[in-house]
Amino acid sequence: MSSRHALVFGATGHIGKWLVRELLQRGVTVTAAVRTEHSSQRLAEWLAKHDAGGRPTFVLVDFSLDDLGQDPASNAFKSVTEVHNVAGAFAFGMTAEAAHAANVTSAERVVRFAAKLPAVTRVVHLSGYRVGGQDPAEGPWDDSRRAKDYKRLGAYEGSKVESDAVVQATARSLGVPFTMVNPATVIGDSINGESGQVLGLATTVLDLFRGKLPVLPGNQRTFVPVVTADYLASFMALVPNKPEAENASYWVLDDATPPLPELLRMLGKHLNVRVPWFKIPSALLKKLPAKLTGADPETLSFLSEDRYPTAAAVALAEAGGLHHPPVETALKRWADYLVAAEPAAREDRVASM
Repeated sequence: MSSRHALVFGATGHIGKWLVRELLQRGVTVTAAVRTEHSSQRLAEWLAKHDAGGRPTFVLVDFSLDDLGQDPASNAFKSVTEVHNVAGAFAFGMTAEAAHAANVTSAERVVRFAAKLPAVTRVVHLSGYRVGGQDPAEGPWDDSRRAKDYKRLGAYEGSKVESDAVVQATARSLGVPFTMVNPATVIGDSINGESGQVLGLATTVLDLFRGKLPVLPGNQRTFVPVVTADYLASFMALVPNKPEAENASYWVLDDATPPLPELLRMLGKHLNVRVPWFKIPSALLKKLPAKLTGADPETLSFLSEDRYPTAAAVALAEAGGLHHPPVETALKRWADYLVAAEPAAREDRVASM
C-alpha cells in the first residue's frame, strides 16, 4: 500500500469517480467526501463494477457550512496527505448566487479545511481550460465585478473564473501547496466511452445523432479540445508527488483534437447520420437569437480559435508514463456510449424530477 491518503471532494461526479478508481488502483488510501449516504452506496457499487481493487471510506459533508460539517482534527483526517477538489456545479442557466455558492464558496471552504489537516502536502483543484491561469491578487471579486462578469461570461463560466483566483489566493495565504488542473471538455473513458455527463459538446453530438443540428458551428480553426476521463484521472493522481507541480497550473487536453466541424463530420460518418454541410462562423452564431440557433448562449464562448499552453502538462504526464489515447478512437467510443445510453439517461432525468 502507498503512504498516500487522498481526501476527494466531488467523488461521486463524472470526474470524481474515475479519480477515486485511479487512486485506489494505485494503492492510495481514499476517503470520499459525499453529500448523502445514497451517493456513497452508488459510488461503492460503481467502483465494484469497475475493478477499482478497493473501497474508499466515506464521510458526509455539507458545503453550505463553513466547516463542511466535519472536524478536521478527527481521526478520519489525521493521515490525509492530499486533497482533491473536483466538486462543483457544471450547469448552464444557473443564477449568479447559485453558481457562486457551488463553485466559489465551496472551493474556498475546501482549501480552508485542507489547511487544518496536519499531514496534508498538496491540494489539487479542478479548474478549467477556458478559466485557468487567473491572477490570485484579483480574488475574491467585489459585488460589482461579480455582477458584471457573471452576466458577460454566464454564471457558470464567471464563477469558475473567480474560483480559480480565489483558490490560489486562499491557498497562498494559508501556506497550502496547491496544483491547479485545467481540463478541456471531459469525454468518456478511452476504453469503452463511458460517460456520466450530457452537457456541452455531448449535447451537440446527440443533436447531430437526432438530426437536430441544422448547421456545423465554427470554422476550420474552431478548437473545442477534449480529454478522456481516465487520462484526466491519471494526471490528477500523478501530480501530488511531483515537486515541480507545487503551486503550478496545468492545461490538460489533447492538442490533436480535430477542429469542431471536422470532429462533428467524423462522428456523423461514424454514427451513420446526416451531417449538415453548411458552417456558421462563431462570431455570427453569437449574434443570432437563441430561439433560432437552438444554442445555449452560455456555451457559445467555448467556440473559440484559442490554443492553450499544454507543454508543461504533457512533459509531466509523459515523464510519468502517461500518454493521451488516440483521440479519434476515444471520440467514437464516447459517441457510441452517448447514443446507446440516451434512453436510460432520459429515464434517469425523469425519475429525478
